[in-house]
Amino acid sequence: MFIQTEATPNPATLKFLPGRVVMERGTFDARAAEGAEGSPLAQRLFAIPGVAGVFFGYDFVTITKGEGEWQHLKPAILGAIMEHFMSGQPVIAQAGAQGTEDGEEFFEERDADTVATIKDLIETRVRPAVAGDGGDITFRGYRDGIVYLAMKGACAGCPSSTATLKHGIQNLLRHFVPDVQEVQQV
Repeated sequence: MFIQTEATPNPATLKFLPGRVVMERGTFDARAAEGAEGSPLAQRLFAIPGVAGVFFGYDFVTITKGEGEWQHLKPAILGAIMEHFMSGQPVIAQAGAQGTEDGEEFFEERDADTVATIKDLIETRVRPAVAGDGGDITFRGYRDGIVYLAMKGACAGCPSSTATLKHGIQNLLRHFVPDVQEVQQV
């Protein structure tokens, strides 16, 4: 098994590509070992000293380090990912594992058409680009012209996430949905 790694815009985060599907659908985001319950792979990764965050996308694993240097952490992470996939264990062992919860969306019923357009733009134009950087972004709500988004994986805590939100996503949404005034992270 050959696992590729890619840098992300967040210097504290690396993207690992095991060459196979990691999550058939949805994502998993754990910001601490306590959030890894229900995922044998996440538990294995959090057992490595220095691992501070684990995110699973369709075909990648994103690891955020808390302390330590990548040259010391990377071999242990590669070994843990390889061991997991060779073991045949599932990535997520129990349905509804903690890290997969997104919470409820909020918006007024009268804004349903606007929200549908916003969600479509996020799904088709934003999420693929963000996934390429080892993260994910999801719609959380819309109220009074403000779009609320949740950033996960490499995007959570990334120094350039504010620029991504304000200059990239906000400008895109304003262009296609004139009612959008601002984008905020939740």
